[in-house]
Parts: sequence; structure tokens; C-alpha cells
Amino acid sequence: MILRLTETLAECEAVTYGDLGEVTGLGPREVGRIMAQYGSAVPWWRVTNARGELPPHLLERARQLWAAEGMPLTADGCRLRLGAVRVPLPELAARFAPVGRDLAEQDPPSTVEP
Repeated sequence: MILRLTETLAECEAVTYGDLGEVTGLGPREVGRIMAQYGSAVPWWRVTNARGELPPHLLERARQLWAAEGMPLTADGCRLRLGAVRVPLPELAARFAPVGRDLAEQDPPSTVEP
């Protein structure tokens, strides 16, 4: 769910780990763990902590990607200006509804017969 929802983020849009957690029912640390383990194939640079930061080992590459998209940064160039690019929670939740429905259709619950 986290990765599929991250795929819905367009250029110059960002969310926080907490935003994704709020919409999916997971904690921000759990979202961060999912992104760290599996997020390399999705636009990971659009998902930051609540201050608009990413881990130091990702910062150099993230700056390049942010610049390519025209993402606004703080004066020190180390954080996104989230107020300018953050997707509002109601909009993010609206994007989640079809993602959750798609996943449910792809992976229907199994039934066990006695």
C-alpha cells in the first residue's frame, strides 16, 4: 500500500512518513522502514520526515532529484519546503481509496473449506 500510494505522487508533490501512516493506518517508523527496504523503485525523494528531511545518505541524490523537479528547498538546501509541496491529507486519502480497492481485487482473501 505504501509503495502504491507513493507512486501517485506527481512531480513537485511530497508527503511525510506520518502522512502515509495516517492514511494507511501504519506508524511513521513503519512507513520509513518500508520505504528503506522497498522504496527504491518508487519516487522515494517525495516522502520525507515531518521537517522535510531525508536520511543523510540519501540527501545528495535527493537534492539532484528535487532540483530536476523544481522542488522548493529551505535556505540551507537540505530540506523540502513542505508547506509549498505537501499533498493535503484529504487529497492523499482520496488517492488511497482506489489503491486499496485495486490491491483488494488483486489479492482476494482466501477461503478455507472444512
